[in-house]
Amino acid sequence: MRNPGSKKGAVVGSGGQKSKGLQGKGPTPKATERPNHPAYKRANAAAKAEQVRSQRRKAAENGPETVAGRNPVVECLRAGIPATALYVALGIDADDRVAEAVQLAATRGISVLEVQRGELDRITGGAMHQGLGLQVPPYEYTEPRELLKIANQSGMPPLLVALDGVTDPRNLGAVVRSAAAFGAHGIVLPQRRSAGITAVAWRTSAGTAARMPIAVATNLTRQLKEWAEAGLMVIGLDADGDVDVDGLDLATGPLVVVVGSEGRGLSRLVKETCDQTVSIPMAAGVESLNASVAAGVVLAEIARRRRLEVRG
Repeated sequence: MRNPGSKKGAVVGSGGQKSKGLQGKGPTPKATERPNHPAYKRANAAAKAEQVRSQRRKAAENGPETVAGRNPVVECLRAGIPATALYVALGIDADDRVAEAVQLAATRGISVLEVQRGELDRITGGAMHQGLGLQVPPYEYTEPRELLKIANQSGMPPLLVALDGVTDPRNLGAVVRSAAAFGAHGIVLPQRRSAGITAVAWRTSAGTAARMPIAVATNLTRQLKEWAEAGLMVIGLDADGDVDVDGLDLATGPLVVVVGSEGRGLSRLVKETCDQTVSIPMAAGVESLNASVAAGVVLAEIARRRRLEVRG
């Protein structure tokens, strides 16, 4: 022992203090958990970027959309698509399309707003707008149960269309147009893995989306089963169908036509729910038709058979 008055070292021995001081402080934290590490900064920046993207997706789902470009804007206005504002860039090189767009908007009571080109870039999300943008309000979907009610009130056998995973808004818009043309009473979309009525779908539908009731089902398979229990037959479009469209004897009765996705067709559960699958005869060397074209062919055949039934 040292003299108690000494200032050097321990006075009663180390008591193992040195060995304790050498003990570790546990496992080293991951790089992404250390604030000063580059990996942590990268992960933090990625998380913030994803949060911003998520907010933008929600805004796009719940807020208005903007159709960009001179031809698309004029087409939408001609088709009578609901719109809340027409944006025109200041100093635009006006042509016949610009003049027609302004005239159509004014006739329908749509606000015509002149904005700086940079502001129009922001509004259209950087799209090629050519100095014109048309703001379209969010589409108001109906409930699936309302579709059958509308169909039953029509005085005709119900004809509903269900889309199983159609993710291209152009295909959706084209199906809406065909459904309206051939007498369908409504369309149902699945809540997930499906296109919605966006500005692109509005334009492709040529305005018929404003007149066609469209619903969203939380579970498409369950909804199809409910309609089957209500007396509707469910047919699905499939390349290896039970019958081809020429043998579609179910056409004149209460019917649900299910159109599969652009790539994989009908999902397994939906296909198992169908009472019958239908194919379209095609020339050799052609693998398949676009989903919207296939829907149009089958709906046209159903409409033809129903007309003959009425005349008959």
